Amino acid sequence: MTSTFLPDQRSGGGEAVLPPPVAGAGGGRARRRLLHWLTAMGFQLPALVLFGVLVLLPILFALYASFFRWGGFGMPSDYTGTDNFTRLFQDDVFLGDLWRCLVLVVLSLALQLPFALAMAVLLNQRIRGRAVYRMLFFAPYVLSEAITGVLFGMIFAPDDGLADHLLNDIGLGALGGKWFSDPSTVMATLFLVMTWKYFGFHMMLYLAGLQSIPAELTEAATVDGAGPWQRFRHVTLPLLAPTLRISVFLSVIGSIQLFDLVWVVTAGGPDHHSETMAVTMFQYGFKRYQVGYASAISVAMFAISLVFALAYQRFVLRRDLAGATTNMRGDGA
Repeated sequence: MTSTFLPDQRSGGGEAVLPPPVAGAGGGRARRRLLHWLTAMGFQLPALVLFGVLVLLPILFALYASFFRWGGFGMPSDYTGTDNFTRLFQDDVFLGDLWRCLVLVVLSLALQLPFALAMAVLLNQRIRGRAVYRMLFFAPYVLSEAITGVLFGMIFAPDDGLADHLLNDIGLGALGGKWFSDPSTVMATLFLVMTWKYFGFHMMLYLAGLQSIPAELTEAATVDGAGPWQRFRHVTLPLLAPTLRISVFLSVIGSIQLFDLVWVVTAGGPDHHSETMAVTMFQYGFKRYQVGYASAISVAMFAISLVFALAYQRFVLRRDLAGATTNMRGDGA
């Protein structure tokens, strides 16, 4: 196809006239967009199918089963309406689970995360062997909860465990022998195990956040006369805030859904004093075969987690999400 020119362009003057649009060009673009969409859906379809089968369907079936008195065999048939949910708020064990969940959340936010932050700040300094310390502190998180539970079950075994032997050696043997077996100490001991297990994960999150802070800002604050605490408070902490918010979110959700560590160590005892919502759900569902009531507990856990996640995203993570969206749009511009 030859280009079309104005009459006087052949002699060197005038402007070029673009050829007329080819018929069907818009349809070609639509077909390409459809092809791209189908290609993307083809890659996403396996993940969507797995998500639907392994996540959405169990959630929907648990919601359906929660309206029945059901032992787990056959299909639910004894419809009871909202009786299972009414029973939740009359069950002292479940109400105690809510209280213990709140205690674990408060202790995690007040003790575990500040401790992890302090260790991250310390190991972000130029000290000898810091790579070894990072590995040692992160190693407990790599261990499975089952291994951790068995390990600390032996450490805190009454009269025979390592903890009691150490207390006897330093003359404080009267303080030992309780640990997981006494209602007054079981939650404190369990939180100690949780801190040992999980603080390394949060410490590594904080370390990653600290290393992303430009050193020039800290140096500028030092030149301006800011001391270590002032640099941490006015430079490091504000820039670390997005990482802190994510860490808080993960800690709260983990406390709400805590199961395996508690089950291996105490199985909810003594007398339900270390039981969590997930442990209670397991007890009713797989020990007492009250699957309908256990499904109601699972729905309550899901609702609590979902409400917290949505509220946290709306009121706490809003600035972080808005910044991420702005950056993505800027990159694509």
